[in-house]
Amino acid sequence: MADGNVKVLGAWPSPFVMRVRVALHLKSVDYDNIEENLLEAKSELLLKSNPLHKKVPVLIHGDKFVCESLIIVQYIDELWCSAPSILPSDPYDRAESRFWAAYFFPALRRVLLGPTEEDQKAAMAEVLEGVVLLEEAFKRLSKGKAFFGGDNVGYVDLAAGSLLAWIQVIEKFTETKLLSEDKTPSLVTWADCFSSHAAVKDVFPDTDKLADFGMKFRAEILKAAAATTTN
Repeated sequence: MADGNVKVLGAWPSPFVMRVRVALHLKSVDYDNIEENLLEAKSELLLKSNPLHKKVPVLIHGDKFVCESLIIVQYIDELWCSAPSILPSDPYDRAESRFWAAYFFPALRRVLLGPTEEDQKAAMAEVLEGVVLLEEAFKRLSKGKAFFGGDNVGYVDLAAGSLLAWIQVIEKFTETKLLSEDKTPSLVTWADCFSSHAAVKDVFPDTDKLADFGMKFRAEILKAAAATTTN
C-alpha cells in the first residue's frame, strides 16, 4: 500500500463517487469519506481541490488532488497495483473497456433531467437501445464469467454498476423496465452480482432515498435553468 493519507471528497447519491469508493474497497485501501451536500453551496475544500469543474469526486492523496471518476479509478489501479487489477492488461481489452465505460451515462441523465417530456422520451428510447448493446458487450467482455472484468469487478463494472441504483430510480419513476429477463438476461444476473459484491454493498444507495434526492435535485436544476433563461 502506498504511503500517505487518502480521502474521498464525494456525495452518497453520486454514481461517480461510488466508482471511486468501490475501487478503493477492491484494493483494500483505507480512506476517509468526506460528504459534500449536492443541494447546498459548494464547500471551500471542493472549490480548492477541483477549481476547474467544482464537482465531486475528488481523491485527496496526501497533498495531491485527483479529479474525474474514471481518471481517479485509473490512478488507484496504477498506484495500488496489487491484485485485483481493475483495468485489463491487454492493450486492446483496455481500450475496449475505456470505450464502454464512457458510453452510457449521458442518455440516463437526460431521462432524469431533460427539460421537456419529449426530451425525456427521446432519451429513454436511446437508453433502451443502449442496454441491448451493453448486453452484447457484456457477453463478449465477460467471456462467460460473472463480471465485465471476468472473475473480478473491473473498469466497465465500476462505470456501469455505479449507475444501477439510478436505473432503479428511473424504472420507479417511469414504470419502464430497463433491465429485463427477456431482453437483457445477462445484465440482470450481472446487476445482482455487482450490487451484492463485498466491495459494493456498503456504498450502494437505497432506491427510495435516492429517488427522493433525485426529485429534489431535478427541481433545483430546473429552477436554475429557469433563472438563467429569464436573466
